[in-house]
Amino acid sequence: MKTKVSILFYVRRAKVTAKGLLPIYSRITINGQRFEMSTSRSVEEAKWSSEGGKMKGNSEEARSINRHLDMLKIKIIDAQMELLHKNLPITIGSLKSKIFGIEENKRMLIPIFQDHNNKIKELVGKEYASGTLERYTTSLKHTVEFLEWKYKELCNVKPSTFKVLGLAERVNSP
Repeated sequence: MKTKVSILFYVRRAKVTAKGLLPIYSRITINGQRFEMSTSRSVEEAKWSSEGGKMKGNSEEARSINRHLDMLKIKIIDAQMELLHKNLPITIGSLKSKIFGIEENKRMLIPIFQDHNNKIKELVGKEYASGTLERYTTSLKHTVEFLEWKYKELCNVKPSTFKVLGLAERVNSP
């Protein structure tokens, strides 16, 4: 399915500042879903072109505001292109995250499992029996072996790739 993204700049007449200026907002629509954000710029109503989505005129103020809006548009398009190149779905949430620089904290299965086992190891004799740690360690070992087997089978993954996947270090027994 092709994703349709449109960008519109408009003034919010309901939010007039004390100086009588109207704030400029950006509306990004992705497949019919909208999200709006402030551009941090304001303009007099008479100087705004609704059709062009820009400030009228050729004054220094108009050039500055229009340049800012162009930069925002480029930033939005760059975020969209980055998502496309990574073959990620373009949604309101993913585009917003890219625009505002919010990155997901990616955690891999094996390091999480190893952290868990290290915590259990510290609690052996206090809250857990040594057999519990042994079973968790065995589970981790089997999980690593399964992932190695499956990735080799599915993708013909080279052993050097396991470092990227967090599988490079084999699990040690207690």
